[in-house]
Amino acid sequence: MTCDDKQLPLFEMEGSQSGLDRSGPSSAPAPESPFSKYIVYVDESGDHSLQSIDQQYPLFVLAFCVFHKRHYSERVVSALEKFKFNYFGHDQVILHENEIRKEKGVFNIFRGRDERLQFLNELTDIIEKSNFILVSCVIDKRALCKRGELDSNPYHLALGFCLETLFEFLQEKHQHQKKTHVVVECRGKKEDNELELEFRRICDGNNRLGLPLPFEIMFSDKKAMSSGLQLADLVARPIGLNLLRPEQENRAFEVLKRKFYCDGGRKHVGRGYEGVGMKIYPVPES
Repeated sequence: MTCDDKQLPLFEMEGSQSGLDRSGPSSAPAPESPFSKYIVYVDESGDHSLQSIDQQYPLFVLAFCVFHKRHYSERVVSALEKFKFNYFGHDQVILHENEIRKEKGVFNIFRGRDERLQFLNELTDIIEKSNFILVSCVIDKRALCKRGELDSNPYHLALGFCLETLFEFLQEKHQHQKKTHVVVECRGKKEDNELELEFRRICDGNNRLGLPLPFEIMFSDKKAMSSGLQLADLVARPIGLNLLRPEQENRAFEVLKRKFYCDGGRKHVGRGYEGVGMKIYPVPES
């Protein structure tokens, strides 16, 4: 069963306008939407510096969460909102993995280990029940330096891999000729300008596919209440930890394994995602 088969249809333009039924004999069909059925939210884990590498976490992880718009707007957003109301009494909370893990700020609410585990389990359940396709790239900065690629930008490398894979997914869904928006979090004027330049360079055809990519980058303020960006923030670090400490229990990654874009379509979820929906660069020797 495909992702589309399991979801409600997208907001259809044909046959309706401003919620009014235009299906009568005199109505003309509305023009086809120029936008794809999918929206992409992006976040990262780790920093992209090669000059100073944190040996405790020497990785840079970029994660693309690809949502069907109808499912995202009707199911995912409401699930996160209800979760916030239950724990905080309001929805003006931005779920941030680093602050949750360190119990900083508004996340210093747990009276014991059991309460914290319940919070984390409920959040993981939301991720598990939310239908999205995961595309990611892990850059091993130590291996990159050993190869002498000191002038490389890990963020830009990962971005190229992820955008190429995103295009292949959209080809599979016959949405590759429509515009798809890719939402990233603002990091600073200089960094955002550099990222936008690299994004447009890749989309102009400077990629391994040698094709123009119909994507448009959108920058979102860190304070924006974007459910998609919050979920992307929550999934990036577990991907890195799985590579860094594969023997360590990682329930979040076990859930994410079934989200990765993989060989063989959705009938093969949880298998065949390595090198497809989850790329590692440089490619490990073993």
